[in-house]
Amino acid sequence: MTRQRGPGAWAAGPALAAVSVVVGCRVAGTDGITPVPQLLAFLPWLLAPTGFALLCALLARWWAGLVWGVAVLGLLAWYLEPYGTAGEPGGPPLAAFRVLTSNVEFGRGTPALVPVIRDRHPDVVFVEECEHTCRATLERDFAHTHPYRRAVRAAGSHGSLILSRFPLAPAAGVPGTMGMPGAVADVHGHAVRLQLAHPMPPLPGQVGLWRRELGRLHAFAAGREDTPTVLAGDFNASQDHAAFRHVLDTGLVDAARLAGHARTASWPARTASVVGTQIDHVLVSRDFTATGVHFLRVTGSDHRALVADLMLHQRG
Repeated sequence: MTRQRGPGAWAAGPALAAVSVVVGCRVAGTDGITPVPQLLAFLPWLLAPTGFALLCALLARWWAGLVWGVAVLGLLAWYLEPYGTAGEPGGPPLAAFRVLTSNVEFGRGTPALVPVIRDRHPDVVFVEECEHTCRATLERDFAHTHPYRRAVRAAGSHGSLILSRFPLAPAAGVPGTMGMPGAVADVHGHAVRLQLAHPMPPLPGQVGLWRRELGRLHAFAAGREDTPTVLAGDFNASQDHAAFRHVLDTGLVDAARLAGHARTASWPARTASVVGTQIDHVLVSRDFTATGVHFLRVTGSDHRALVADLMLHQRG
């Protein structure tokens, strides 16, 4: 006599199937199509529906579902680990400096960002979605402390700005829908390539554009020469996105990972302390160590600001 599945099994099956599609894409190294890229950003939080499905399968005595759920849970736990390797530079330290990156959400977070910069004293500031008023405010308020700047002057989310205490030489930025300026900083006599990152988000209907713009950041990272590099900003991608991992595969390392904060959320700011994802990053070449990282609330923005203390080392 065939045993009929109970309601617990019927609840567990769809939940496990949905999570399995997302985890399967993670295993296969692809971001798939909507809604997979959006769900991949919150991969650790898929532990919740998987746990629910396991409980339902257990109560229903659905043993195949229980085995299925344990397998999915194991894969999720495996992928909680930070991606890639993080070796230490071989040479002695040369220069320490502080970097801050902040998406100010169409400029609305600018009034709150000003005191953060004054309080945290970053040497280099990357600002995404810095429209005309944002740029004018920051350039005016920090004209003496950060006299060097590179900007993409544009309205809304398309504007971006790099402010620096260090002299900046022009460098080609990365083309994109939103501004991604670049520069070469003279950090205490050492050239450091700076590049702001702000590809389009993986909105439904725009996943291809998101993938292409992250591909341009990958091309920048892969094509960089021996100059120490800092690539920072709102990547609209986490370590669970294949397109972002391709950028890391060029040899760049996430400063948050180096400082032990590989899974600290930066978006959405309102719920980041409970539920969120890390899509704001400071990526550095292997010339650097990160001695500290902090995620800060910026009122008016849906992103946390990210502050990273970096140490440049001589190549061993």
